[in-house]
Amino acid sequence: MEYFDPKQAKRLDRSSQFALISAREAFTDSGITPNNTDLDRVGIFVSSGIGGLITIQNQCETNYIKGHSRVSPMFIPMSIANMPAGNIAIELGLKGESISIVTACASSTHAIGESYKTIKHGYEDAVIAGGTEASICEVGIAGFENMKALSRSEDKTRASIPFDKERNGFVMGEGSAMIVLEELEHAKKRGAKIYAEIIGFGATSDAYHITSPSPDGEGGAKAMIRAIEDANIKPEDIDYINAHGTSTHLNDLTETLAIKKALGDESKKVMVSSTKGNTGHLLGAAGAVEAVISLKAIEDQIVPPTINYKEKDEECDLDIVPNEPRNAKINIVMSNSLGFGGHNASIILKKYEDK
Repeated sequence: MEYFDPKQAKRLDRSSQFALISAREAFTDSGITPNNTDLDRVGIFVSSGIGGLITIQNQCETNYIKGHSRVSPMFIPMSIANMPAGNIAIELGLKGESISIVTACASSTHAIGESYKTIKHGYEDAVIAGGTEASICEVGIAGFENMKALSRSEDKTRASIPFDKERNGFVMGEGSAMIVLEELEHAKKRGAKIYAEIIGFGATSDAYHITSPSPDGEGGAKAMIRAIEDANIKPEDIDYINAHGTSTHLNDLTETLAIKKALGDESKKVMVSSTKGNTGHLLGAAGAVEAVISLKAIEDQIVPPTINYKEKDEECDLDIVPNEPRNAKINIVMSNSLGFGGHNASIILKKYEDK
């Protein structure tokens, strides 16, 4: 196999496989080695919203059909949500703090934000941060479908349509994304390529409902405000927001309200897009994927569009960069994630300029 030998693949849930592949790529790209970095001070903050759901489904079927004696002894180590982080630590020999933050669809944005705080306070020199998700299986689809969260469109170009008036649910995605966060002077000393700086993080809870966001957008707004205050910037400094934008009626409406509350009059000027039209919704991995997209937006000075947009929604009246990418001067980007249970998280990234 390209990434794993058959024995290793058999012992890894698909979510861990995704995580290991993306972590290898991020770590190789970072240039961190035992010769230039103390691996005892490299953490692993890798999240999954659901964990090894495919393994859970398969082993439950085995238990029901063949009996409990046929359940794999690897069932628990393969299915628990911390195992992607644990497997990365084992493979790469990283002995810093290793945790998995589970906050539904905000999980990997929390992972990145908490990594930033951990490095900022001097506990680690670097952290691999991100998320992974592999929930496309019968029980996963059935669960989201029966709660009316998934799109019912049979036209793939009208399925994941964030901020469009005809949106009716999200499209499930799966995969993984990782970034390496590093203390600035440590990165400069070893000559690392620096894509951008993370300068702010904010997180709150709606304290409202297990699945629905607070209808006034207050929780999301406060997370953005906390991130702006942490970054010591003003709302007008933000050039682009990568929105959570799931293509559900409530999410896109309340996130629009939240952005307006957080940015005030500046919400009329800022560019906002949801890239879930391209990727689908990767649940716990969504924030990490969108952090990478935000970094690329800064690097390439291109705002990714909200694709498949046709029908204007008067309630979602931000500049959502419809259908076509936009060349623009991008210095500061905010990325939002909102999760079931009322979890809200926002990070702020800035173009790096060597001082």
